[in-house]
Amino acid sequence: MKKRKLIFLDIDGTFTVPLEGPTPLAAEAVRRARENGHKVFLCTGRNIPLISQDILDVGFDGVVASAGSHIEVEGEVILDSLLPEEEVQECIGILHRYGIYCRLEDPHGMYMDREMEELVRRTVPNSRNSELIRMKKELETGIGIQPYARYARKGAYKVCFICMDLQDIEKTKPYLEDRFNYVIHPYAPDAVSFNGELIRKGMDKGEGMGRVCAYYGAEMTDTVAFGDSMNDHQMFTHAGTAVAMGNACEELKKIADMVCESVKEDGIYHEMRRMGLI
Repeated sequence: MKKRKLIFLDIDGTFTVPLEGPTPLAAEAVRRARENGHKVFLCTGRNIPLISQDILDVGFDGVVASAGSHIEVEGEVILDSLLPEEEVQECIGILHRYGIYCRLEDPHGMYMDREMEELVRRTVPNSRNSELIRMKKELETGIGIQPYARYARKGAYKVCFICMDLQDIEKTKPYLEDRFNYVIHPYAPDAVSFNGELIRKGMDKGEGMGRVCAYYGAEMTDTVAFGDSMNDHQMFTHAGTAVAMGNACEELKKIADMVCESVKEDGIYHEMRRMGLI
């Protein structure tokens, strides 16, 4: 057997179509890889409560959740790091000052400004913007999202945002870019809104992969990462092998080692076969 690999899979737009269950081939790829001695992890921007049971039932060796702020390996929580509430409120205040609306994720759920909900509902997402597609489906089905008033104000893993002018985002950077990476998701030339995430520097998917490697005493060169959106950027720059989905944004494809079929075409399964992982 080839040397054991640590395989990291984004969820939305990679392992599953946003808010849909895993296909039989996607689930088979994970099971067969693990049977062959490889370790397989979810590596997602979702927090733990938003990872559905049909995904978890496939069986994984662990999860890097909340874009790297919560990590579980072999049933053990090895990291759980919330942004202090004082800093959360600072971020919200700065974003709101420039007409940017917010969504927060904590250990219990996801909380959204009313204005953000309204803007998400009337936005037609770019086909490669899996984050916005998932948010729209969550609002349509009533799954996951709660009003901001229910947020407990005890710290959050990350702050997501949406606005109607890219320049408004630029205006916030002098206050926040020393501590956060700005992730802007794909948008169409005629887009009426722009959505993204503030990811803490040193607390992203790539750093999460590094912590999992340290747990096993493995090298980053032994990692394989699959992703589709710009919140997978740090994952790709850290990975030994980075695989972009066929439906991935062009910016991610440019830094990938290879591009596989789309999520709808079971790209994970086919690329794992080509790599000899299954």
